[in-house]
Amino acid sequence: MLTSPDLAALDGITHGFFTRAGGVSQGIYASLNVGHGSDDDQEAVRENRTRIKSLLGLPNGALVSPHQHHSATAIVVTEPWTPDNQPKGDALVTDRPGIALGISTADCGPVLFADETARVIGAAHSGWRGAVTGVLEATLSAMETLGARRDRITAVLGPTISSANYEVGSEFVDRFIDADPENARFFSPGAGPDKSFFDLPAYILFRLSSAGVGRAADLGRCTYAEEDLFFSYRRATHRGEPDYGRLMSAIALPGQ
Repeated sequence: MLTSPDLAALDGITHGFFTRAGGVSQGIYASLNVGHGSDDDQEAVRENRTRIKSLLGLPNGALVSPHQHHSATAIVVTEPWTPDNQPKGDALVTDRPGIALGISTADCGPVLFADETARVIGAAHSGWRGAVTGVLEATLSAMETLGARRDRITAVLGPTISSANYEVGSEFVDRFIDADPENARFFSPGAGPDKSFFDLPAYILFRLSSAGVGRAADLGRCTYAEEDLFFSYRRATHRGEPDYGRLMSAIALPGQ
């Protein structure tokens, strides 16, 4: 797993941006696929999630993740749930020790949050839809209900598709420009006519900074380009593959 020096410096908080390595899945899912929604062997998915708990130092704790659907919904976690009763949402927050908050991605932006003083953590799945509609801000608001303060929060963006590999059409660009003409700075000329490259990581960092977080950082890793380390929905689509694996990013307050 990859770690952030910014989060690693915080006392009593464990986290990881997990790569595709170190699991038991086979074929296109090799090997640490965590996607309950994939067509992978679900026993393998469960074993992969168990391994993540152990790597986080929570072998007897719980790892929860939501039924993600590109929303701006943040869920306050007070107790674990099973994969069969996952609530719908795209962000999780908690102040409960022993519960790891997990977000699955395969090009979208996984963002982990922590307020060391308040002992409040969060995790968000931020694709372009979630970022535009406010999933990052919703995560911060939910953390505040548990006693966190924005100016104390560290937020770190994990492996995400980079601008060089995220080409979009003119309708996509127009949607952002119509929302705010200043968003033009997140686009650059594409390889084809009416095409542009979109800098999703830069946009996510902008939204975090504008929302008032104390520190916003980026690991600077590209899911599309680094095939040996990361799953990528867009890469799988370009190759005509039938499905794709999902990565996990998780954060926890150890204990219990």
